[in-house]
Amino acid sequence: MPDAVIVGTGPGGLAAGVTLARAGLRVDLYEGAAEIGGGLRTTSLFDDEIVHDICSAVHPTASASPFFREFDLAARGVDLLTPEISYAHPLDDGPAALAYRDLDTTAAHLGPDGRRWRALMRPLLDHSRGLTEFVLSGQRALPRDPKALLLLARGMLTHGVPPARGFTGEPARALLTGVAAHGVGRLPSPATAAVALLLGHLAHSTAGWPLPRGGSARIADALAADIIAHGGRIHTGRTITDLRELGRARAVLLDIAPKGLLQLAAGRLPARYVRALTSYRYGPGAAKVDFLVSEPVPWTDPAVGRAGTVHLGGTQAEMFRQETRTARGLPSEEPFVLLVDPAVTDPSRARPGRRPLWAYAHVPHGDHRDPTAAVRARIERWAPGFGDTVLAQRGMTPRELEAYNPNYVGGDIAAGATTLVQSVLRPTPRLDPYRTPLPGVYLCSAATPPGPGVHGMSGHLAALSALRREFGIRAAPPLGPAEAVAFPSRGPRKGSDHGHHAG
Repeated sequence: MPDAVIVGTGPGGLAAGVTLARAGLRVDLYEGAAEIGGGLRTTSLFDDEIVHDICSAVHPTASASPFFREFDLAARGVDLLTPEISYAHPLDDGPAALAYRDLDTTAAHLGPDGRRWRALMRPLLDHSRGLTEFVLSGQRALPRDPKALLLLARGMLTHGVPPARGFTGEPARALLTGVAAHGVGRLPSPATAAVALLLGHLAHSTAGWPLPRGGSARIADALAADIIAHGGRIHTGRTITDLRELGRARAVLLDIAPKGLLQLAAGRLPARYVRALTSYRYGPGAAKVDFLVSEPVPWTDPAVGRAGTVHLGGTQAEMFRQETRTARGLPSEEPFVLLVDPAVTDPSRARPGRRPLWAYAHVPHGDHRDPTAAVRARIERWAPGFGDTVLAQRGMTPRELEAYNPNYVGGDIAAGATTLVQSVLRPTPRLDPYRTPLPGVYLCSAATPPGPGVHGMSGHLAALSALRREFGIRAAPPLGPAEAVAFPSRGPRKGSDHGHHAG
């Protein structure tokens, strides 16, 4: 009988598994899909030699996360590669706006706004540890670095309240607004401004916006290997439909959306909690298109081809209008598109005449339309002739994304609408946001603080809560590779460890 059971093996579930297994508990993880990883899956789609990241590809918070800093991906053979230009934003009139890892180089390319960009980002970089530790936390305690919180609040007011002020030229406006659009919600808003400040300053940090060499599944593989090394078991192809299937484990951690909890615990939750989960707001959907192309994207501005991530949204005014319409459920033929050509950063992902391309568009929640034509048109706007390079393509609607991963309700890859209140009080206003009213049952998905992103913190913090409340263990277990042997474990487990390699 396991001490703890985890349902779902996305970043949250795997991080929870690492934390609990390191504390000496017997841990079982269940995954409905044939492969672990959730948003960290990498597989071949069109060509056996070319792998595509099915959900997430670029991981700005992976290096900044307190969990992954201690876990130390590099020491476990996961190379996080960083491009010279973290992200680019093509414009119709003039050269593209470019966010170099080097802040001064970025400022030098922004003309009169360079000084303002540096004034915004430099203090955030100086207080980066305090800022990321607060944002990537349960957000239920005062930050260790109060100045970081003041900088965040000031930036949110300056850039998140209409009219969004701070920059006079279109390149700087577009550069910041494009990263704010990662919040997948109305623009401008304080919540999306917070996303812009967090991800924007990380773009200029030493780690930048990295891609794992070989694909995102490498991160999932490293987490799973640590769980198994400490006696945990991973069961793939096993869909849990009722909590009663999990036996009498003292702790159950669920890497699932609130909608999934309502289904697994049907008839067992208090009415007030059911109402709170039912009223939980989901955000706009993502519609994804994977391409196999014959050559790099033929950008009008060649500098865009050196960026790890590309934002296709046009001017700040266009993005404000489009993202707000999308948040209201209004369809468009000109959606905001985020694009990644992985071989720019990781040349090993390409073969002669063949390379993967990853792109998704922001569309209304639950949209059923095939996104392929709209995404291709958006790329062609700033890269004429792109269509001639396409060898194969596959589009996924928000509904199909949800079928692939039930946590993406209506295609919402952020696991909840990005609003100021819901960003902090997700999924319900509870002092311990991970604990549910059911004894021993916890949520550890991106629907809990700190929210979306490959940072592992939702699972880690939920696991620490379970350790305190269910097992009386108050000291956080060490996570680093050096401590793997020294920290006590209960030894090997009987039973099968299902394969989990995803490409």
